[in-house]
Amino acid sequence: MSEFTSKNPKLIRDMFGTLAKKYDLANSVLSLGFHHLWKKKLVKKSGVQPGNQVLDCATGTGDLAFLFERELKGSGQVIGTDFCLPMLEIARKKAQEKKSKVQFKPADVMNLPYLDHTFDVASISFGIRNVQDPARALHELGRVVKPGGRVLILEFGQPDTKIIKKIFNVYSNFILPKVGGWMSGQPQAYQYLQTSSAIFPCGASFLEMAKVSEFFSNCQFFYIQFGIAYLYILERA
Repeated sequence: MSEFTSKNPKLIRDMFGTLAKKYDLANSVLSLGFHHLWKKKLVKKSGVQPGNQVLDCATGTGDLAFLFERELKGSGQVIGTDFCLPMLEIARKKAQEKKSKVQFKPADVMNLPYLDHTFDVASISFGIRNVQDPARALHELGRVVKPGGRVLILEFGQPDTKIIKKIFNVYSNFILPKVGGWMSGQPQAYQYLQTSSAIFPCGASFLEMAKVSEFFSNCQFFYIQFGIAYLYILERA
């Protein structure tokens, strides 16, 4: 697992590429469907309004991008980016089925191909921990958002109570890798999920990393499911 925990971009890209076809089903089963609720909370907290320009990075198969589009009510624009092409292929197929106008484009969150102050809202869900340089990614997200806009980040963390933490550790260390590996045929990917989540900074520690960027004037976080996940809201100065 040392290769994956080093966040080698090619290995991460290839790993998610092999998961793409079974990614949605595995996520729903392993999270008991809660990840859909978490993403809806992100959209609600974003304050997105009809007519806004929205960027969803590490969009995967596009679930969060589609939720944003629904809030725009036929106006504005949503762009979903990812550096894993097999994921984007599935997102585009879903867009055709939904008759969605979300644009899905290849891009690395550490080097976004957009001008400063382009978007009202930018987001990344369960992707920032996979980035080789999270601080650089946060800088890029802040750069492309308009002053007064928001960057929202949804990411796994560590539960904040002993009982929940004990239960979660049993689940993430033993159940998740076995069930995820069985469903996807890629047990190392779900072992990586557990390992990367356990070591990634969360809560106040994550906000300290975000504050290094000069772009954000107000940063806050919310616990989700007792700290199994965290929602970060970074306001653009």
